[in-house]
Amino acid sequence: MEAFSRNIEDYPEGIVLPVDKPYRWTSADVIRKVKIAAIRHFGKKNLKVGHAGTLDPLATGLLLVCIGAATRRAEALQASAKQYIAGVTFGATTPSYDLEKEIDRRCPLDAVSEDSVRRLLPRFIGRQEQVAPLFSAKSVDGVRAYETARKRLAQARAAGIPFDPGDLLRASTVEIYGLELISWGANTDAHCVSDGTERSGRIHVADISGEELPTAMIRVDCSKGTYIRALARDLGEALGSGAFLSSLRRTKNGGFSEEDAISLDQVLELLA
Repeated sequence: MEAFSRNIEDYPEGIVLPVDKPYRWTSADVIRKVKIAAIRHFGKKNLKVGHAGTLDPLATGLLLVCIGAATRRAEALQASAKQYIAGVTFGATTPSYDLEKEIDRRCPLDAVSEDSVRRLLPRFIGRQEQVAPLFSAKSVDGVRAYETARKRLAQARAAGIPFDPGDLLRASTVEIYGLELISWGANTDAHCVSDGTERSGRIHVADISGEELPTAMIRVDCSKGTYIRALARDLGEALGSGAFLSSLRRTKNGGFSEEDAISLDQVLELLA
């Protein structure tokens, strides 16, 4: 990809950048970084920069960054089918259904095996009702769900009682087009190794390096609005156990694939 000209008018349809979001960066972090560089590069203070679909801080992969007129296409890009590679670890749960929170409950593994997971996956293919994680950016009466979740978690800790997510969120209709078990083995944090560009300790990551829990690496093809953390939760419950998302990478979105992705450093070079 060649460096951009200095005139944003040379891009009447705007610019869509398939950024490989770094581990432990929020989507807002990436947009902020790109926007500063783009404003400086094009010399336009009111330049619009946005993204087509949030990625959680502990996820990596395709984050479509839209610059200029392309921001008008963000909604259409976000509505497209998506693909993820997800690490689902069984035998425990966390309040956030991923590693942003520490393990809070241990679960039996009697019915959990490679064969049982493989047999289970077809049951989750198709249209279904899914309840989003309480620790999510989903809006409820104008308030982000994670804000309520943090209050409830703090209250539970202060009272010395287990965290109860409650029934704040209603189910939404999503569709999973395909699920494929790629591999099965002991949990590892190797899937979440930093690329050297991670943020400071502002984003917490639970340490599970000493745990011996089985992990399924699963390819997920799904619709907009599908929470892979919620899918991990539901897979664990369906096997009479518990589960959380130990890694996540988005490999397809908006007509782009993992092979199209460029690093944040490359983006900043293009806008240098």
